[in-house]
Amino acid sequence: MTHKTGDQELTDERRHSRARAAIRSALRRYPQELLSSLRGTTIDSGPPFRDLLDELSQEGLALSWLGHASVIIDTGGLSFVVDPVLSERIGPTVGKKTVGLSRRAPAPVSADSIKGVDAILITHAHFDHLDRPTLKALADPRTTVFVPPRCKRLIPDGFGSVIELEPEKETLFRNASIAATTPKHWGARAFLDRRRGSCAYTVRHDDFSVFFAGDTAITNSFQSIREIDLAVFGIGAYNPWEHMHATPEQVWKMFTGMGAKYLLPVHHSTFELSEEPMDEPMTRLLEACGEEASRVIQGQPGTVDVIEY
Repeated sequence: MTHKTGDQELTDERRHSRARAAIRSALRRYPQELLSSLRGTTIDSGPPFRDLLDELSQEGLALSWLGHASVIIDTGGLSFVVDPVLSERIGPTVGKKTVGLSRRAPAPVSADSIKGVDAILITHAHFDHLDRPTLKALADPRTTVFVPPRCKRLIPDGFGSVIELEPEKETLFRNASIAATTPKHWGARAFLDRRRGSCAYTVRHDDFSVFFAGDTAITNSFQSIREIDLAVFGIGAYNPWEHMHATPEQVWKMFTGMGAKYLLPVHHSTFELSEEPMDEPMTRLLEACGEEASRVIQGQPGTVDVIEY
């Protein structure tokens, strides 16, 4: 017989409580969404074409949040998009249908609007971050894709190259450096698939530096990363998932701990992944930052923001 200490029993009870909360949360949303996925027949032509790459190619650090965790950035000669998800639904494909959650806010651009981007960074293999339909539409020999360990085979054909980047490693891409860091998250594609990696990325190019946390709970892993112009953190999907998605207050703590200049909050207001109201993450973040709200970029999906120096 194995006897547990009080701390171990508390840890187990917390784990069981989280599991029960997660099951209740999933049962509230997923059955209805799955039925809607299978019944849906509407063909959405998507947003009208706009040359977003051209709009971003200007002086300074130009960026556009595309909804959820998708961000496209131009650092003055180098363009890259992180976790592009422009589909109406996310989830596995059954026949010709995607079975899963639907968007609560439409994608602001089509894949054609950003096709030919220099690089794509994938933080992990969850369906709301690695969306194969979007990636198929973006496939282009001019584009290089960077992925965490054991995710290369998930990327559709047609790209110039697909590079697996190990956490705590750095590589050169053209005249930029891309460094991977370990977030407090995991990279499963399916329920029993626990072998894939998960990465946060730091991109340094010319005079600008950008950090992408990807999905993460609160962690000290990013404290050694300094001299960052823009930090991109997810602020939503924390209830009941705080052990894998940081709260807005925890994000502000990590952001200020890095000493980064500006914060772009993402991973909210697009897919209903959790129990908090859709507008709660931004409200809580702005309350947390108080008089420093000017450091938070609050643009709507599809708008172009420029950080100039």
